[in-house]
Amino acid sequence: MLLVRHGQTPTTGKVLPGRAPGLHLADEGRAQADIAAERIGALKRVDAIYSSPLERAKETAAPIAKARGLRTQVDRGLFECDFGEWTGAELKKLMKLPEWGTVQRAPSTFRFPGGESFTEMQTRMVTTLDKLRLAHPGGTIVCVSHADTIKAAVAHALGTHIDLFQRIVISPCSVTAIAYSPGGPVTAARRSCAVSRSASWMAVSKAATPTGMRSSARTAEIIGTWITQRSRGGFSGFAGRTR
Repeated sequence: MLLVRHGQTPTTGKVLPGRAPGLHLADEGRAQADIAAERIGALKRVDAIYSSPLERAKETAAPIAKARGLRTQVDRGLFECDFGEWTGAELKKLMKLPEWGTVQRAPSTFRFPGGESFTEMQTRMVTTLDKLRLAHPGGTIVCVSHADTIKAAVAHALGTHIDLFQRIVISPCSVTAIAYSPGGPVTAARRSCAVSRSASWMAVSKAATPTGMRSSARTAEIIGTWITQRSRGGFSGFAGRTR
């Protein structure tokens, strides 16, 4: 399962857009989507492309679907978190609220005013991903979604409590690969670092592999090797958190 965050928008890192309609990719975001499409297009097998209903996600999915000769299927389970009354607010103003500390350090206890709780969002996202992966046994699928939803899914796959999920960074148009087997999931996380095709595109950070998960670990290793071979330069780890 390849989880792709949508590309950069004009408000990335400035505003909490949430589910408000009408936000499209910036020029840089479209370039990022084209690079993601080029890389994913080189894979031997992709069975389906799914996307959040929001424009920025569908615009990211479109070149990927074209590169694979597939149709993008919209799934509302991949929707952005419902930020309720915080939708459209400037991040610099939200950061001054006392509730912001709870969002960062104890998100399991927080519900956005008039919106979702983090635990509801994680349950929705994980349930959706389980449904989609079970519909394609042994296959590879692409799911285009949003930063917090992908972070929540990655935390679940790693067995990390939602209160620690803010330590995970999902950059614009990054790809996170989760390989599933009867022994459980293995996560190989990557992030995009430039829109230039001559620059390193992603880096790999693998989760620890428990005994009995060798087959899924091997899958993640293969995916990581594929990305490494197609990158020039490179770096590891997560940095530079942006929405």
